[in-house]
Amino acid sequence: MQAPDRIILVGPMGVGKTTVGRQLARALNRPFQDADRAIEERTGASIPWIFDIEGEEGFRSRERGILDELTREPELVLATGGGAVLDPDIRRKLAERGHVIYLYAPVDHLYERTRFDRNRPLLQTEDPRARLEALMAERDPLYREVAHRVVETGNRPARSVVREIMRPWRGE
Repeated sequence: MQAPDRIILVGPMGVGKTTVGRQLARALNRPFQDADRAIEERTGASIPWIFDIEGEEGFRSRERGILDELTREPELVLATGGGAVLDPDIRRKLAERGHVIYLYAPVDHLYERTRFDRNRPLLQTEDPRARLEALMAERDPLYREVAHRVVETGNRPARSVVREIMRPWRGE
């Protein structure tokens, strides 16, 4: 069985979408795109700056445009932003245009990976762990709705996650 043309990674911030995506793209000899990086490159501004100036809705509008464009690219691995699944139209496009893999990790793991990261605007609160719990409560059902597969990342090395993702395409 051959890997699908477009492989789209969804999941919360800190789960490893970019790291796993890069390695998966290398393993499949395909281009890799990170939606957040594409937004930063197009705007010349960081994600936190966009949130500060335009608010979350301004950022989500930019995200919708980038994802609509990137999901039309042939043969790529795409890492989405953690909140991309909030928009029903984007969920539909992701599911229709690619093979969506939900990278899942428990909140404790996500907190450990993100707690010192100042480039996560939604976590700049008094209680980032509580914020992660709230985000997962809201978004986990949406990730699952759009996903063709769920792969747990936990404390696993990225190469182990990539091997698991590729297993069905290798006939394992």
